[in-house]
Amino acid sequence: MNAHDGFVPHHALVSAPSTPPARWMLVLHGIFGSGANWRTFVRRLVEAQTASAAARPWGFILVDLRAHGMSQGPPAPHTIAAAADDLLRLGDRLGLDVRGVMGHSFGGKVALAYLERRPEGLERGFILDADPSASSAGESGSESPGVLDLLRAIPQPIASREAFLEAVQAAGFSRGIAEWLAMNVRREGEGFRIRLDLDVLNALLTDYFARDLWHVLEDPPAPAGAEERRIHVVLGGRSASISPASRARFEALAARAPWVSVHVLPTAGHWLHVDDPEGLFEVIRSAL
Repeated sequence: MNAHDGFVPHHALVSAPSTPPARWMLVLHGIFGSGANWRTFVRRLVEAQTASAAARPWGFILVDLRAHGMSQGPPAPHTIAAAADDLLRLGDRLGLDVRGVMGHSFGGKVALAYLERRPEGLERGFILDADPSASSAGESGSESPGVLDLLRAIPQPIASREAFLEAVQAAGFSRGIAEWLAMNVRREGEGFRIRLDLDVLNALLTDYFARDLWHVLEDPPAPAGAEERRIHVVLGGRSASISPASRARFEALAARAPWVSVHVLPTAGHWLHVDDPEGLFEVIRSAL
């Protein structure tokens, strides 16, 4: 084993203090995000389980994926596969019974790579508005390449957090997106800097668009375990991140594969937990 084998991403555990979880679920954010993006949502899931006195309650592991949040300085290669391997090491380090994974967008593709590496022992997977297809960045409908270009173009140090917000909005992004990105801005000396390694994020995004992971859903690595594993795909009805061809492929797969369910939130765009938190909550609560 060398030093590159030892990287474990930053994480936080969320569970009911009165009821030790019987099993745990990894929660994976999108590109430029962090595990904290999902804290409020998973706390609500924990509360719902407590209220219903669930027999086998879930706990949740909020992960900062490599080069995001507090998980800075990971070793190369910076790929979807490497991010999934980070999760395997995290599970080993924690010694918890990890039985599920939930990932949004970029995190959804990492979740698929993790599912591929865990052919046994996983009961639930949630793929949230993530397209398993390979595509060029320009064809994807994703705003991420444009966000990356914007972050590269902002001179640093930045005078203030408000100046950062104004620069993002001036580039055509919403105030909500600006405030979300501002979570990555930290005071340094008399100014502010973006704490992200943009070259690493570019490598991760490049691999994200290049990787096709449909086989994880269509041809599970362990067919014998397919009866106990359930994968729930949740799509935003108004999301531009999922191509029409992929939507049709999801529906066709759900029609023939008992291990896959597809749920569409009609009024939601790509940001499911922001656009339709109630709809997403009900899908996941019911599936758990």
